[in-house]
Amino acid sequence: MQNWWRGAVVYQIYPRSFLDTDGNGVGDLTGILARLDHIASLGVDAIWISPFFTSPMADFGYDIADYRGVDPLFGTLADFDRLLQRAHGLGLKVMIDQVLSHCSDQHPWFRESRQSRDNPKADWFVWADAKPDGTPPNNWLSLFGGGAWQWEPRRGQYYLHNFLPSQPDLNFHNPEVRRAQLDNVRFWLDRGVDGFRLDAINFCFHDALLRDNPAKPEELRTGRGFSPDNPYAFQYHHFNNTQPENLGFLEDLRAVLDRYPDVGALGEISSEDSLATTAEYCTPQRLHMGYSFELLTEECSPAYIRGTVEALEAKMTEGWPCWAISNHDVVRAVTRWGGAQADDPLARQLVALVCSLRGSVCLYQGEELGLPEAEVPFEALQDPYGKAFWPNFKGRDGCRTPMPWNTDVHAGFSAAPPWLPVPEAHRLRSVAVQENDPGSVLQATRAFLHWRKALPALVHGSIRFVDAPPQLLAFEREHAGQRLLLVFNLSPDACTWPLPAAVDWLAVPGVVAATQADGTLHVPARGVACAVLAA
Repeated sequence: MQNWWRGAVVYQIYPRSFLDTDGNGVGDLTGILARLDHIASLGVDAIWISPFFTSPMADFGYDIADYRGVDPLFGTLADFDRLLQRAHGLGLKVMIDQVLSHCSDQHPWFRESRQSRDNPKADWFVWADAKPDGTPPNNWLSLFGGGAWQWEPRRGQYYLHNFLPSQPDLNFHNPEVRRAQLDNVRFWLDRGVDGFRLDAINFCFHDALLRDNPAKPEELRTGRGFSPDNPYAFQYHHFNNTQPENLGFLEDLRAVLDRYPDVGALGEISSEDSLATTAEYCTPQRLHMGYSFELLTEECSPAYIRGTVEALEAKMTEGWPCWAISNHDVVRAVTRWGGAQADDPLARQLVALVCSLRGSVCLYQGEELGLPEAEVPFEALQDPYGKAFWPNFKGRDGCRTPMPWNTDVHAGFSAAPPWLPVPEAHRLRSVAVQENDPGSVLQATRAFLHWRKALPALVHGSIRFVDAPPQLLAFEREHAGQRLLLVFNLSPDACTWPLPAAVDWLAVPGVVAATQADGTLHVPARGVACAVLAA
């Protein structure tokens, strides 16, 4: 199948929290291999594995010390090869994370670069002299809080880190850096991976003039995933990321990808205008797909979702979008969008909703179980972001707790105490429990994803939103002579909508069903409807 990624449902695996097979309390590649049958049974098309590379784990794998090595915590390169072979045998494509813009301060490149100003790697990172008063060269801030510059006494200079101080930014203005990272991409393509999720891909280049970022007015200081008191939101980030030079690098990257049969690249994009950047980055000459953080926020009204999708559709004239409502960086969607009213009908509806938008989809592990956000006490916290901003912001650990496989003390995840605690509410929603419940979120997810595969309009079709009552999100999908109307009641209250009676209503599996009588559509709370319209 060519362009397998187009309309695909991609299941994100956070390796630390999927399944531990060696009893150290941390998930591993062998654990992923052991549960590939579960993933394949869902009806997804691919897996995306978050970083498993050699790393000191300051940011749990997103600080890479060897781009071609598997960290012993997760296993070996041979384990990855077995996983890849088994996944392909099950019909699953395999995408892996690539963190190109920065690495670990333990990477040999940085360990050499920091020693002096005249070594072979001296210009591989973003170094700058102090101002005359000794302060950093400009006002750039780290997303994880505080300044984005760290002093290095061995060179007598500052280096840039857009994330943790232990994650120095590579200098992509240096062609040797670009070549080295493209070589690392080739290494995994040669092993047979089917694509990449490109972490923070718009952060590769910085402004070579090191100009200050302008201040942002207080009323606009909101940011996706930021703590309310994170000063990162105080600036417009015009100069520390999303530079025009990045477009040329993406074209070089695409040229590499195009030398391999049917691979895909998905860019994670967070910029001042992420939708515009996503559209600019996703073209036939650059990335295959892109996703930003617009649906990873707390805002979930029909008007907001419609406005977000329509805005991207208007800008993205050539590319292909990808949508996610949960991942390893944000509060789980059922909690974030449902709050105290979160329940199984909402969980089932959210899977159906995100998988009905035009584009590809990323589902995060546990989303098929309707897992709510876990409450992790401070003494068990692992995330450096959460520790820095506690208690106003509790970090990302609440969405990273181990996958519950059964109701045992550690939820079947590990024989040892896991790296993050498993809440009781998750054990009660385990795979084993839901396998035996025909009305479970797990069974609903399977039913919907298999149903979706049989509807070309949902996988490949165009999208056009339809005016409806405020609590309803309604849109049409159309492809190859098939035209569908989908309606989602995102409120906790029932709603009616007068509609022509002459439509053929399909039974949508796994969700609360809407009904029609006397020319009126009756949509229960969290209800979903799908009609076949004349093409």
